[in-house]
Amino acid sequence: MGPSFMRIIGRLAPGLLIAFLAALPSYGIQTAAPQQKPAPDKPKTATKKSRHHRHVQAAAVAPATTHSSVAATRRPRTTTQAAVIHQSATVPAQVALAKRRTRGKKVFYSPWTEPTFADSTAGDNTDGEDLVIRKAAVDALGPYNGTVVVTDPDSGRILSIVNQKLALKGAYQPCSTVKVMVSLASLGEGLVDPDTKVRITRRTSLSMTTALAMSNNMYFAHLGQELGFDRVQKYGKEFGLGEKAGLDIPGEEAGFLADEAPQTGVGMMTSFGDGIRLTPLELTGIISAVANGGTLYYLQYPKSAAEIDRFIPRIKRTLDVGNLTREIRPGMMGAVEYGTARRAVFDPNSPVYGKTGTCTDTAQPGVHLGWFGSFNDTPKNRIAVVVLLTGGRGISGPIASGIAGNVYHNLATVHYFETNQPGRPQQVPDQAGLLSFQSPVLQ
Repeated sequence: MGPSFMRIIGRLAPGLLIAFLAALPSYGIQTAAPQQKPAPDKPKTATKKSRHHRHVQAAAVAPATTHSSVAATRRPRTTTQAAVIHQSATVPAQVALAKRRTRGKKVFYSPWTEPTFADSTAGDNTDGEDLVIRKAAVDALGPYNGTVVVTDPDSGRILSIVNQKLALKGAYQPCSTVKVMVSLASLGEGLVDPDTKVRITRRTSLSMTTALAMSNNMYFAHLGQELGFDRVQKYGKEFGLGEKAGLDIPGEEAGFLADEAPQTGVGMMTSFGDGIRLTPLELTGIISAVANGGTLYYLQYPKSAAEIDRFIPRIKRTLDVGNLTREIRPGMMGAVEYGTARRAVFDPNSPVYGKTGTCTDTAQPGVHLGWFGSFNDTPKNRIAVVVLLTGGRGISGPIASGIAGNVYHNLATVHYFETNQPGRPQQVPDQAGLLSFQSPVLQ
């Protein structure tokens, strides 16, 4: 670059000259460095000025960019480009931008080890199932990780199981579904009646009907303390806790009932189910007994047309509190009408009775649970529907109640409750108004 050219530029404006000279290295134009006098020898010290010079020297060793490469890649200045300016040449622009964007943000840790969503139909064997009910249950469960068990409560026949592995081998804390058994035990022992107001705080008193509908923990903890562990265990065994609910169902495993009070106390046992491991089939048997007026049937799972033709209901035991099952129905209906199970959708023409349960499994702290045990009341083809959801965020008893409600809705849409289905005998009301099963029954 000649001296005459520099003089021309200098006459234009000193500021323009300075800017021009500063831009020359980035365009590959070499300029002669001005001669400097050698500085006298001084001891090196860690000053701000020396650190600044080291940064400048580090930048100077970066490879120079040619004029042609800059022209080919030039684009408007963006946030990404601005971020790269202060980064080492070895750090990709995307990484640099990601670091800046995540700086200062909280990283959330999920405590749940069980997935909320899964293909719950994988591995199921549908031989012998009522395929109309099967489709209604599969559609209702959707992508959730869980199981749906549908039975005839007046015979103990299993009509369909979605996610058979979980239903047969999964034993979990019952959460608030234990309150159904506690209610019947307390009524049976004469501690309360459905309309008795129990004071749970200085200003709050609840009846059993309201406490069931709203799933009030303090109310049922109080009943548990009144009952004591021995009576809780006695009624738990009567309802089939800790034993298989089915009759010769391959692969079924039993739940668990503690032989001593849990460390958390009897109140936690009767409000959250501490010390109890419940299977979906066990809850199905209990809910079916409430639906039919106190008969605990063996659950049977016929897997062929021939087994369906030979099917005979078999009774495990008749509950001592069977005559009290009608007294807890208002609370179970209230759960659907105005309580914790409102997602099941209350229909006065075809009411649904149910109880929700929500908790984290104490034996498996990474698993959150959503239970719902229910039955409907129709003249024909009455069913019991039990839903168990396992997972993490987004799992609860109310969600499970919505899935059960969809089962009833899906079946009503195809007029399932208006006609007799093949393989299901006619049901007629007995003198007490309860529907009974017209078929031989073996005990």
